[in-house]
Amino acid sequence: MNRNLALATALMLCGQATYAHADFIKDSSATLTTRNFYLNRDFRQSGAPQAKAEEWTQGFIAELQSGYTDGTVGFGLDALGELGIKLDSGPGRRGTGLLPYGPDSNQPVDDYSELGLTAKMRASKTQLKVGTLMPIHPLAYYSDTRLLPSTFTGAYLTSGELDNLTVTAARLTKANGRDSAGNDDIGYSGQSSDHLDLLGGDYTIGKQLTLRYHHGELQDIYRQQFAGLIHVLPLGEGVSLRSDLRYVDSNDIGVGKAGKIDNRNFNGMFTLTVGAQRFSAAFQRLSGESAFPVIDTGTPYVVNLVTYNSFIKANEKSWQLRYEYDFAALGIPGLTFMTRYVKGDDIRTRAVTDGSEWERDTDLTYVFQSGALEGLNVRWRNLTFRSGDGLPQQLDENRLIVAYTWKLW
Repeated sequence: MNRNLALATALMLCGQATYAHADFIKDSSATLTTRNFYLNRDFRQSGAPQAKAEEWTQGFIAELQSGYTDGTVGFGLDALGELGIKLDSGPGRRGTGLLPYGPDSNQPVDDYSELGLTAKMRASKTQLKVGTLMPIHPLAYYSDTRLLPSTFTGAYLTSGELDNLTVTAARLTKANGRDSAGNDDIGYSGQSSDHLDLLGGDYTIGKQLTLRYHHGELQDIYRQQFAGLIHVLPLGEGVSLRSDLRYVDSNDIGVGKAGKIDNRNFNGMFTLTVGAQRFSAAFQRLSGESAFPVIDTGTPYVVNLVTYNSFIKANEKSWQLRYEYDFAALGIPGLTFMTRYVKGDDIRTRAVTDGSEWERDTDLTYVFQSGALEGLNVRWRNLTFRSGDGLPQQLDENRLIVAYTWKLW
């Protein structure tokens, strides 16, 4: 437990001594999620270091959220427990991101776990959390694409005191990857930093428009400025057009531990919903001398982040076409389908000046609606990825994920 969390916990206990415990207990909740995850990645290119990566794992995620103590200032405590268990793997098949393996060995571990505590405080419409965090932030987005979600350690404040405006301020100091059991210094490209500071806000105009601006600084590595717009245009009963535009300017700062960073990233997605169908088109345009920087263990907040790739290499221009269908319209509630294709060109690296890559994904998901298996989520994900022009990588991949969440209380 770090010093900030210990201090916040002490404040919480003092608050409990002053205020009643009714809401702290009454408003608490607890869930247990089980996730069975199989991943098979078949490398097709010649000279690949291994023919395939294939692992099968079982995960457990327990979350406890307390309410707040009574009074003008309320205090609470959340807890997160994660456990990942190897069901099948091996030194020649590791590297899927489901299991960690030792630095001096290719042998995947039999199990790994994490316990995180988060002290929280609320006054009016302002909330402060200190400890283990899973932020959903355009410049610090946690990853939940494997067996267990990644986490960060730090302090995260959100405030809605002003009408229609949500202000966010945070300092993140540690990061725990999705296939790791330990907290490391937050960083980028293998270079550690003391902290990542975030400040910004989201402003809503009516029910259809949200304007966003966020500023972030990863000390001695890079500075980012994010601006975004989300607009939903109703076009009739069951028909709407959603526009999601994002711009990020990134530059190195301080001693520049990760080297020169110079990137502008303009991307957006337009989604037309017509009853049970969704049609989407997206673009992503990068310029500057470097790739788009994303904190290690985080997720790039870009529209062309897909199952395997994120299309954020230096100077890359990419586009996406996507289709989704909800089979509830045909009398099969719980069954959904998605397919998409993304193509990127104009990639610049030390090896190439005009590289290219593409990915095709298909998702089929079914959530049981009734009976003994009600709530059970079964998902099959299939992808094909190819790159060339000096960036040879060819792979086919299948993922099968079975998940269920129990609401304990």
